[in-house]
Amino acid sequence: MKRATENQATADKAMTHRAAINEALQLIFSGIAKLKDRFPSKAFTVDTRLVGDIGEVIAALEHAISLYEVQTPAHDGVTSGGRKVQVKDTFKKHLTMTAVPDLYLGMQLKQDGSHVEIYNGPGSLIAQRFAHRTGWGDRQLSFSTDALLELSKKVPDGQRIGYSAL
Repeated sequence: MKRATENQATADKAMTHRAAINEALQLIFSGIAKLKDRFPSKAFTVDTRLVGDIGEVIAALEHAISLYEVQTPAHDGVTSGGRKVQVKDTFKKHLTMTAVPDLYLGMQLKQDGSHVEIYNGPGSLIAQRFAHRTGWGDRQLSFSTDALLELSKKVPDGQRIGYSAL
């Protein structure tokens, strides 16, 4: 009984966090729309750092990931099993990678706060699939969400990042 109460409390806390993210995104995109109306020659795109931070928080809430407190170049956190994870997010149709991470979690975020998990699995599978691309380890490479979504379908469940016990 105590375990069920603890699980419910954890689920309630996660839902509160999700509601806060959804509300904040609504405010951000409402503000961007107002700026675009007033200054139509400017794009007012969402900064990649902001997008990354939002995605990392969502990833930590939904998956068994503990985020690093300090930014590192190749990984954003570690799974409950001790494997390093790179989290990448986009509001568009491409995700990026520079170095090959142990695990890669790519998500396409939506303005309403929802998201689609595009890729969840070993970074090495992405590197193998796109081995023909030059610049690995030297520069940021971009991959279509469609291609990564198809590749993710081939990842065995045992190689994916687990979900939080909510």
